[in-house]
Amino acid sequence: MSTPPWKKPTPKQSTGTKLTPENLAWAKATAKKAGRRYPNLIDNMAAARRQLEQEHLRSHRGLREGL
Repeated sequence: MSTPPWKKPTPKQSTGTKLTPENLAWAKATAKKAGRRYPNLIDNMAAARRQLEQEHLRSHRGLREGL
């Protein structure tokens, strides 16, 4: 079993992923569904992963359209 994120040390160099307002709202909505007033680390990590996947899909769509 892996170490939970809150027990891992902070990375020396972060990826610098800043959540967009859309993904920040998504994290807040996820927290609200779970009965929390504010998003926690897990909500924010899920939103960041979602954002990176969206960016990845956008970049691949651009490549396909250019062919």
